[in-house]
Amino acid sequence: MPLNIVLIEPEIPNNTGNIGRLALASGSTLHLVKPFGFEIDDKRLKRAGLDYWQHLEVIYYDNMEAFFQKNKNAKMVFLSSHGTQNHWDIKFEDDMFLVFGKESVGLPKPLLERYASQLFKIPLYSTSIRSLNLANAVSIIVYEGLRQIK
Repeated sequence: MPLNIVLIEPEIPNNTGNIGRLALASGSTLHLVKPFGFEIDDKRLKRAGLDYWQHLEVIYYDNMEAFFQKNKNAKMVFLSSHGTQNHWDIKFEDDMFLVFGKESVGLPKPLLERYASQLFKIPLYSTSIRSLNLANAVSIIVYEGLRQIK
């Protein structure tokens, strides 16, 4: 798999379903870190993922500690509106982990501090919004990564 999409404590089933569909379309693996803001069998998740969910490679983690322990040697970048580097500066590699926070507050502050040098943002050209929809942000990053890798 060329990329790994990581959602830390996703809250909105429709976003997670759409991101699952994107993961399958892009040949990526989806990593979901609990707790979730929905049940994994939520009909909105399945509707957004359509009938593709069964074909998707999804790895579940009970918490952030379990995720970071299992993937401690992985190359990771973190996406946040608090990033100081633009996503165009990411040097994408095969099997890279792209880590996104939950919809309401993004990545937890300890992760922002710990991984400050690996923190990137998608530039926004309007002061009227704080951030993009999570599914849209993941799409932008994944396809930029595929463009660079391919």
